[in-house]
Amino acid sequence: MGHRRTGVIAYLLIAFGTAWGGIAFVYFVLDGSLVNPLLQLPVAFAPAVAALVVRKWVAKEGFADAGGRLRVRAAGRYYLLAWAGPAVMLAASVALAAAVGGLRPEFGPLPEQALGADLPWAAVLGLALVGPVLAMPVFWGEEFGWRGYLQQRVGRGPLSAALVTGLVWAAWHYPLVFTDYTGGEDAALTAATWTVQIVLQAVVLAWLFLRSGSVWVACLAHAGNNLVIGTFGHPLLVVQGGFAGWQVNLLEAAPLAVVCAWILLTGRLRDAEMAQNTLSGGIPAAVR
Repeated sequence: MGHRRTGVIAYLLIAFGTAWGGIAFVYFVLDGSLVNPLLQLPVAFAPAVAALVVRKWVAKEGFADAGGRLRVRAAGRYYLLAWAGPAVMLAASVALAAAVGGLRPEFGPLPEQALGADLPWAAVLGLALVGPVLAMPVFWGEEFGWRGYLQQRVGRGPLSAALVTGLVWAAWHYPLVFTDYTGGEDAALTAATWTVQIVLQAVVLAWLFLRSGSVWVACLAHAGNNLVIGTFGHPLLVVQGGFAGWQVNLLEAAPLAVVCAWILLTGRLRDAEMAQNTLSGGIPAAVR
C-alpha cells in the first residue's frame, strides 16, 4: 500500500508538473498557440511519461495491468463502439442544439470552417473515419497514464475510481482554460462545465478500458472525441450556432450523461471490473 501511495503521488507530480510547465513555457515563453498540435505534444505525453517512470523506477510495479496489448479480436466490438461513438455523440449534441437553441446546421461551409480548406465531402468523411485510428498512438500519451495507471489505483470501486480519475484529469486541463485553447472567455463557467464533460467521459472510458482489457480502445475513443467532436463541434455549435464555449460543453455532455446512465444502471461498469479481475494482470480472459 505504501508503494502504491508513493507511486500515485509521484505520478501526479510528474504528470501535472510536466504538463503545466509545458503549457506555461509554450504560451508565455515561446508565445506559441496551444491550438498547435505539435506544441501540444509535450503536454499530451506527460501522463504516459509519468506512468512509465513510476511503474519502472518508483513503485516498480511493472506493466502487467497496463492493458498494453491491442486484443483486436477479443475486444473488436469495443473498438467499434470507440470508433463510431464520437460521431453519434456529435450528432446527438447537434440535434439537442437544434431542439433547444434553434440551430439549423449548414453543412456546405463545414469543411472550410472545420479544416480551413474547402475539401470535398468524401475527403472530409474519410478524414473523420481514418483520423482517429491513425491518431491512437498520440492519445496513448494520456490514456496510458489516466486509464492504464491512475484509474486502477484510486477509489474503492470502478465508479469511484472513474470519478476520481475524471476529476484529476479535469484539473490537469485547467491551465488550458486561460490560453487560446478554449478562447479564454468565461473561464470559471468553462472550467466547471468542462469538468462535468470530462468526468462523464472518464466513466465511459473506464468502462471501455475495463471491458476490453486494452488501453488502445480508450485511445481510439479519446482520439474520436478530440478529432471528430472537437473538430466539427466548434464550427457547428459555436460558429453556426452562436453558443458560448461553456454551453457547448453542456451540449456535448448531455449525450455522454445518457450513455453513463445506461452503463451504470445496467451494471456494466461493475461487470467490467469483475471481468478484469478474473485474470492475473488485470486482463480479461474473454470479452463478452
